[in-house]
Amino acid sequence: FASNICSCTGLPDCLLILKARKYPMEGSHSMKIVVIGAGMGGMTAAARLSRGGHEVVVYEASDQVGGKCRTEWIGKVAFDTGPSLLTLPAVYRDFFQRTGKPMGLVCPIESVSPSFDYRFADGSNVKFANLSRKETLDAITASFGAESAAQWDRIMKRAERMWDVSRVPFVESELKSPLSLIKRITFMRDMKIIAPWKTLRQHADEILKDQRLRFIMDRYATYSGSDPRKAPAVLSTIAFVEESFGAWHVKGGLGNLTTTVHQRAVDVGVTFHLNSPVARIQTTGNKASGVVLADGTIVTADAVIANADASLVYNKLLTGHKRALKKARKNIANADVSVAGFSLLLGMRKDPEQVLNHHTILFPENYDAEFDAIFNEGKPVEKPTIYICAPQDELMSKDENLEGWFVLVNAPTHGQFDWSNSEFASKYANSIIDQIESRGISVRDRLESLTIRTPADLEAIVRAPGGAIYGTSSNGARAAFMRAKNRSPIKGLYLVGGSAHPGGGLPLVGISGDLVTEAIGYEKNARH
Repeated sequence: FASNICSCTGLPDCLLILKARKYPMEGSHSMKIVVIGAGMGGMTAAARLSRGGHEVVVYEASDQVGGKCRTEWIGKVAFDTGPSLLTLPAVYRDFFQRTGKPMGLVCPIESVSPSFDYRFADGSNVKFANLSRKETLDAITASFGAESAAQWDRIMKRAERMWDVSRVPFVESELKSPLSLIKRITFMRDMKIIAPWKTLRQHADEILKDQRLRFIMDRYATYSGSDPRKAPAVLSTIAFVEESFGAWHVKGGLGNLTTTVHQRAVDVGVTFHLNSPVARIQTTGNKASGVVLADGTIVTADAVIANADASLVYNKLLTGHKRALKKARKNIANADVSVAGFSLLLGMRKDPEQVLNHHTILFPENYDAEFDAIFNEGKPVEKPTIYICAPQDELMSKDENLEGWFVLVNAPTHGQFDWSNSEFASKYANSIIDQIESRGISVRDRLESLTIRTPADLEAIVRAPGGAIYGTSSNGARAAFMRAKNRSPIKGLYLVGGSAHPGGGLPLVGISGDLVTEAIGYEKNARH
């Protein structure tokens, strides 16, 4: 992903430096480009292309931009209801630098430290430091012993090697086919390091003897909505990236990043139409030629960028093209859907004697029961891993005595399970609160407001099929190749966002926008 991997952890200013891309024009004239959806991938691509001289118009079905990345106010407190931290900030630093004023001037970020407070069913806990492996290893030593710390250090060193060989072909570049990787000169060496025949669970079991550390490593599979027993070992690189390049918070909430990216796009000439759903992608022959809006308006274009779930693009927005889309549709049908999320937005009275860290993770006694319930049985997890985001950010409350907690548990999608039953949702929410309180964290005696969000709600709000957070999972060694490619089989149609390569999460959808920009091309240097 970066031109050079930085391993000098512990320095906040130690950042990724993106390789300089050249964007050749596909022709000598500017193009008219339509973007379907104003998610982060769509907006970053739109702004880059508009800065490069193209005419770009975005049609968004809802009344808001940003897709899943949003900060919502409920009463006097705000909640990050999508991403709750920013990793690999260089993706957005690069975006802002190349489209206008630097990120630091328009959207300041701050380090989250400790990055995570992990708590286990046996009463033990460990806090991972931000941007410092030494501090994290010291914390593991204090909590679990020196041998456990040595094992974590070993798996991080292996993860760094995996990242070094996988970042270019799997993240930084368009992923075309397994054959394209086999042709690489370093293929055999790279495969030995990445070990695609191993799952994340197998990889962790070989190195980490402490079950608590294995639980932490398992959790990185859920970053892509996957089952660690099926997801590839290379997902351990997420732990290395998180440690080395940091966990960051946007002041006022991650939604401010959305607002700033949107404003940058407007500033460079992108036109946005909200409440304007697209009904169909129009094609002429085997080339995208525009879109048809829900109200029947036809909008012609030289290229179309779809920032919508790939299953919607290929199965609903496109008709015909049976032969051209056969493989893409088959891959979507065969891919495991990612996990969805059941969340609670808790407005809480502050308690100076019980202040949570920004991120607190409550692991259950049996982590496998969670993956069995979601992936094998398609039902809510009785005793799930509970994630609590409690930002200590004064800009996210209009009352100095109140704070917002965003509580999330992994869940099956709406479709695997019927989440329309509000009575069940209420009982399940109370069960989760009971489990939080059983771990010594008071909730009910401080609770000012409670809002429940089910996978069905997420599906309705952001049009994510079933409420799946990441589109498709990374279950299986071939999962990356089954994810929708940035260049579709239809000429002039491109895909960005979490269901397209390289995957879900703020950094990756930003990279997808960059990859599509490169694919379409523009001749002006956006750095000045």
